[in-house]
Amino acid sequence: MNKLPTLASGLVLLMSQVAWAADSDNWPRFRGPNGAGTSDATTIPVQWTEKDYNWKVELPGGGHSSPVVWGDRIFVTSGLDDTGRRIIQCFKTADGSPLWKREYESTTCKMNGLNSYATVTPAADKDYLFVTWAVPAKYTVVALDHEGREVWQRDLGPWVSQHGHGASPIVFEDLVIVPNDQDGKSFVVALDRKTGQVRWQTDRKSSRAAYATPCIYRPLSPSPEVILTSLACGMTGVDAKTGKVNWEIPDVFPAPKRVVASPVVAGGLVLAQCGEGGSGVHVVAVRPPPAAGEKPAVAWKVTRSPPYIPMPVIKGDRVFFWSDSGTASCVRLESGEEVWREKIGGTFYASPLCVGGRIYNISAKGEVVVLAAADQYELLARNNLGEKCHATPAVAGGRMYLRTWSHLMSIGGK
Repeated sequence: MNKLPTLASGLVLLMSQVAWAADSDNWPRFRGPNGAGTSDATTIPVQWTEKDYNWKVELPGGGHSSPVVWGDRIFVTSGLDDTGRRIIQCFKTADGSPLWKREYESTTCKMNGLNSYATVTPAADKDYLFVTWAVPAKYTVVALDHEGREVWQRDLGPWVSQHGHGASPIVFEDLVIVPNDQDGKSFVVALDRKTGQVRWQTDRKSSRAAYATPCIYRPLSPSPEVILTSLACGMTGVDAKTGKVNWEIPDVFPAPKRVVASPVVAGGLVLAQCGEGGSGVHVVAVRPPPAAGEKPAVAWKVTRSPPYIPMPVIKGDRVFFWSDSGTASCVRLESGEEVWREKIGGTFYASPLCVGGRIYNISAKGEVVVLAAADQYELLARNNLGEKCHATPAVAGGRMYLRTWSHLMSIGGK
């Protein structure tokens, strides 16, 4: 078993991970800053009706991607089932008025019935929006400026998977990091955000395609790490600036299960999960190496009602899980010991968010269920969106932005 960090160093590490949630005006990637899914906003209602929306707009086509927000602009993607065409739109956050729309021709392809032609969530920074999509012949990465003008485009080669594409890109400093764990040749690549040129590329073992969006782990040593998860490699820590593999812990996901959910950093741990056929197998908490030359270790596992697709969310020293089949639970971060577990009902593909001390998640039928983020189970509200939904909301500037199959809407605010 690895030696634990000292109390002082552990507090530094914890604060470095918590700092990701500090930017309340931007929601730049899938599930917000570093994929944590947390916001300190206090202006999101618990319960609402149609008349309470700030605005609601219809989207062309459909999709399961989440919106991303930078400043006063919100970006969202859609796809057309008959042609595979990808549509990228930008709206004003204040009133939902359209600013621009870009369309890209593509092709249709075989995919899982729960997937879509707009499942991948874009990533944004202060200058650009980065959008990816893939069909068997081509894995496309496009950079647009905030006015919708194309800056660069890159083809990463074929994409091989029976279920289609789904992992989202992230931005780290001046790099766009794109995961590519597929049935064919797999790798992770870091592209220069201004030019699209390859800054580094690291090959990965191939097995069953994985759909996890990376996150960044900041160890006590100076170099941040990209955390990647897949069946073939297990969990991997890659130097974010060079692409060098710092550590790997294989076999944390039993074959032939699949990795769909994205890893999330929780203090000195990284949580990840696997499953198949709509059911989770386990959630594993891995403690990355505290120093060079040491090894990662499994801290704990949760096997009772584990989620497969919805990611965990952390509030203080508690972890909240939301299973695909509608069971919510709370465990202790340090040990994985269960605090409570309750059946809510419904089917869930979106991931929960913790906003102002409450947990929000959306069922596949479009019901927003709100729970208290507390040591006692408390159901606070159920809100009907009126349309199916697999997309995790965005929260920025005191508002929540909800994306159903074909609509985008805004709720909350001062």
